[in-house]
Amino acid sequence: MIEWSDEDLMIRDAVRDWIDAEVRPNLDALESGELPPYGIIRGLYKTFGMDEMARSSFKARMEKERSGAAAGSGEDDTDGADGGTGRGGNAAMSMLPIIELCKVAPGLVSAMGVGLGLAAGTIMKRGTVEQKERWALDLLTMEKVGAWAITEPNSGSDAFGGMQATARKVGDEYVLNGGKTFITNGPYADTIVFYCKLDEPGVEPRDREILTFVLDTGMEGLEQSKPLRKMGLHSSPTGELFLSDVRAGADRLLSSGKGGGKESAKQNFVTERAGVAAMALGVIEECLKLSVEYAKTRELWGQRIGDFQLIQLKLAKMEVARLNVQNLVFRHVEMQRAGRAPTLAEASAMKLYAAQAASEVAQEAVQLFGGNGYMSEYRVEQLARDAKSFQIYAGTDEIQVTHIARDLLSR
Repeated sequence: MIEWSDEDLMIRDAVRDWIDAEVRPNLDALESGELPPYGIIRGLYKTFGMDEMARSSFKARMEKERSGAAAGSGEDDTDGADGGTGRGGNAAMSMLPIIELCKVAPGLVSAMGVGLGLAAGTIMKRGTVEQKERWALDLLTMEKVGAWAITEPNSGSDAFGGMQATARKVGDEYVLNGGKTFITNGPYADTIVFYCKLDEPGVEPRDREILTFVLDTGMEGLEQSKPLRKMGLHSSPTGELFLSDVRAGADRLLSSGKGGGKESAKQNFVTERAGVAAMALGVIEECLKLSVEYAKTRELWGQRIGDFQLIQLKLAKMEVARLNVQNLVFRHVEMQRAGRAPTLAEASAMKLYAAQAASEVAQEAVQLFGGNGYMSEYRVEQLARDAKSFQIYAGTDEIQVTHIARDLLSR
């Protein structure tokens, strides 16, 4: 794949028109936190029939599983490029909205991606038919908001080893305790996929089994914080979760499956990291567009700044970054169409390069705009703040390097 097809471009243009009508007028309210993003995301789903496509795909898969193809295994037999969410059929329909939304409000993509790819994706890969029907469909259609809770205040990048949240078996139930932080959608989540360690006396804490539960808002002992204040991604609410003796029945426990809860989380890291390339491309394309427009119209010493070689160098480097990241996105689209997901190392490589490229392009755009670039009315300021998050969430740059290097050294 070397370029978007005519059909892809029709989808892109339709999404752009919708964004111009529904997102840009609400950008200030999204940035201030006054307007949660979920109504806008639901509007996207309804406008383009994505909710109905999700229902149709879900129904077909449940019929297949109930007929015996995968029933009772607690495993998804189609762990393909869509992360088990059933959205891999039209790769452009999943990628193009991400790219276009990230030109305006990358936080919308974070809020949407966590609910679909991570929360719903985990349930679709690890849940029984009953669990999928109970929780997943509402997440896949965006009727309910999903959160994926793994990060803790004292663990950070050491997500598994440093995890302190626990599940203690009491009769037929589990009693959950612990806290999570930096949880996308946490303040508004209806359904939470919660990772914790089994309380196993005599076993070293770092070696204890990782369990995954599905929780509902309003459960006794579960507290969801107000949105945290952040540097960027203001259109994506982030919060903390506090669990004090939350009782969860076995019906809320997802199958550990092959590799246990750790493997489940790693599969989601692949989905999340590979998706960052599309997010980064949106930011890069918008920064380049705004920078070219500014270089053509802004004048100094009687000539447009685009005539200065230092400005031309900035623009040229932005274009190189755009081409490189676009090629990563095209490769990911081809993998989706072939029903193949990237390896963890491949996804980490995609994220590392794309995140750094987006952040560098956005910072250069601010520099090109000069003092105006530091002002919020010139949108490169917001995009620069948002782009920096790509180098932190879903694993920092440093963690991506570790995963890539380990893969290379293990060959």
